[in-house]
Amino acid sequence: MKIYIKFLIYLFAKSLFFVFSVMFSLVFILNLLTELDFFKQIEVATYFPLFLSLLNSPDLIFEIFPFIFLITTQLFFIKLFENKEIEIFKYSGLKNSKIIKILSISSFLAGIIIIFLFYNFSSSLKNFYLELKSNYTNDGKYLAVITKNGLWIKDKINNKIIIINSLQVKQNFLINNFITEFDEKFNVIRNIQSEKIDTSNKLWLIYNAKIYNQNNYNKQSLLKLETNFDYKRIQTLYSNLSSLNIFQIIELKKNYQKLNYSVTEINLQLLKLVFYPFYLLLITVFSSLIMLNIKEIKSTTYKISIGLFCSVIIYYLNNFSHVLGSTERIALITATTTPLIILTLINGFMIYKINDK
Repeated sequence: MKIYIKFLIYLFAKSLFFVFSVMFSLVFILNLLTELDFFKQIEVATYFPLFLSLLNSPDLIFEIFPFIFLITTQLFFIKLFENKEIEIFKYSGLKNSKIIKILSISSFLAGIIIIFLFYNFSSSLKNFYLELKSNYTNDGKYLAVITKNGLWIKDKINNKIIIINSLQVKQNFLINNFITEFDEKFNVIRNIQSEKIDTSNKLWLIYNAKIYNQNNYNKQSLLKLETNFDYKRIQTLYSNLSSLNIFQIIELKKNYQKLNYSVTEINLQLLKLVFYPFYLLLITVFSSLIMLNIKEIKSTTYKISIGLFCSVIIYYLNNFSHVLGSTERIALITATTTPLIILTLINGFMIYKINDK
């Protein structure tokens, strides 16, 4: 590897580490303030909010990595401008396009590492964070998961604990169900078997129920069961995909398909991860082009402000497109690629005569 390539990669990595450290500190402090507010009326150990903040910070950092790469690139060029190194490279025959190419490849490779290492690491911490914090929320006594054996729901209501297993979901109906009711000491009260349950409301309608009590059972054409769950709540229980690593998301998708459950959110999450390195690459190119096109401006603050303003617009465009995809207004592949295409077109427009800058 040529010396100038090593130098540029080292400078970029150094800038990235600096920006990452600053952003992580800010995110950690904001998380800590949130946790302190949450636990202000709950007695916990002093270190606990600090620990939760530390667990939750990597997940939020992953969401703002595009901002981190944009600022990193700006800081990289600011150092080149201040030390006149950009002029030295230019006189040595190193074109601006070559520098952008080196940064682009570095960003793309960093994006792959972030997906396979940082994301999986942050998702594990996020999962641990949710498990710990759920003990202090009203939802801590509720649980719903999807496994190879279908949908499992744990509910607690009227001094009873209810475990529900359903093999399939069809709109607002649970199909092929087995329900076990326990008292607070986990002694079995009764078991209920039913082919179909209407979950339109929190008062479930159980059709053709077989009710088992000890060694006896009876049939009831319609049985009502009070729960804390309805169809809408069941539909939104699995939205926190950031607590699952890539392999767990793929496994969850298989289980969703077996249950006849919508996989739109999962497919969108997988596509976002697939295109994430390309997103970081394009953001790096975008930031590089901005800096080279406005390098005559002396104010560093003004330069960074321009980049941040543009990145905020890109961020909201990206999120808006993903919302359209998750609500199935547009195809998922369109939702994930449209912001990238727009960013590519903008970069293509700004790169004109970039070597003359």
